[in-house]
Amino acid sequence: MIVVGAGEVGSYLAERLSREGHDVVVIDPDGRRLADVAERLDVLTLAGSGTQPSTLKEAGIARCDVFVAVTSTDEVNLVACFLAHQAGAHRTIARLEERELRERGADGLHAAMGIDLVIDPDEETAQEIFELLEYPGAIDVAEMGGGEVVVIGARLTPDSPVVGQTLSDIARRYEPEWDFLFGIITRQGQTIIPRGDHRLEVNDLVRVLTKKRAGRQLTEVLGIERRSLKRIMLLGGGRTAELVATRLVESGADVTIVERDPERARQLAERLSKALVIEGEITDADLLADVGVGRTDVVAALTGEDDANILACLFAKLEGAGETIAVVHRLSLLRLLDEAGIDVALSPRTASANGVLRFVRGGVTQVTTFLEGDVEVLELSVVEGSPADGSLVSELRLPKDVLLGAIVRDGKVSIARGRSDLRNHDDVVVFAMPHAVDEVRRVFG
Repeated sequence: MIVVGAGEVGSYLAERLSREGHDVVVIDPDGRRLADVAERLDVLTLAGSGTQPSTLKEAGIARCDVFVAVTSTDEVNLVACFLAHQAGAHRTIARLEERELRERGADGLHAAMGIDLVIDPDEETAQEIFELLEYPGAIDVAEMGGGEVVVIGARLTPDSPVVGQTLSDIARRYEPEWDFLFGIITRQGQTIIPRGDHRLEVNDLVRVLTKKRAGRQLTEVLGIERRSLKRIMLLGGGRTAELVATRLVESGADVTIVERDPERARQLAERLSKALVIEGEITDADLLADVGVGRTDVVAALTGEDDANILACLFAKLEGAGETIAVVHRLSLLRLLDEAGIDVALSPRTASANGVLRFVRGGVTQVTTFLEGDVEVLELSVVEGSPADGSLVSELRLPKDVLLGAIVRDGKVSIARGRSDLRNHDDVVVFAMPHAVDEVRRVFG
């Protein structure tokens, strides 16, 4: 596999793919970026441009199964994919940010360039925000199983009802039929797939799979406050903010956008007549106070500048805003955000990478990864004749780094138990460490 671009998205993809045993080559003209990648990851690095045939040849393009171009420049990604396709790469993926290059009318261009998949970080990030708004208090949310299964991430506080209990204690309380399952625990930087004897502690970061209908029950179990969100402020008026605002105003929310560029602010005001668009700096404390940042239910800072996003969210929190969401690109800042009291951190890297990983892994319907923790959540179908077809869960003998969470059959969800049976065409949701993904695909597909 060849990844063009050693930035946030490219390095994250290279990390995920190399952990699964894939041979990965990363191409970038920036020597410092490549040195950082080479120091952290077990991959080959090559200084140069993905638009140079000689560089692609040196990277082994003729033997490439998957070629991914994820630089920050659309034109580079397009040309790189075209050259890769011409040189024999089996499948190509391009990151494209310009709207006209992503829309249906551009399908002919994609075909001419030999592009098999287009990823859109803005759209993926906007979707993450929508899902978070449905579960205030959660730090990440992923819908799977056609929307019938939800994986909710939350950090346990001293007031969380489950603190001090083992998972077995919780399971016994909700027998005989469970509506949720604890799938991941991250504690002091270590992430595990827990078993029944694990005891929950304050500050544990947990990811819990739940039936959609049981979402309210789970929020009570975790101590997450469910409340109506009416006033939302978006700091930064980029494409992600426009996508979020469009859907929010359609739902009747009171939306305010702060954008520093006068021309962009004018465009947003014309396109979003039901939203309030204000021209100004998101770090201008007086401006934020004047527009009532402290009276909002949610403040989301969505610019490309980490420092500005963090400062704006900190001020909003001090003023009394209900919840703050910050987009961050430098993941070294994550601990700072948590300690400072910013509620949620989002990164375009996971949003983009999930689409690529889903495409790379044939037979996998959906992949969800997280900023903290290596465990992935996979959705895939049971294939006729596979080891899972016609078996009980207890008979599968899955590795300890794999946990079968839910089974979706004919639109109905059941939490997986040892006595649960599996059939052809069932959809399953599985927690797995990266090195165990191939085994998961073998068992179910």
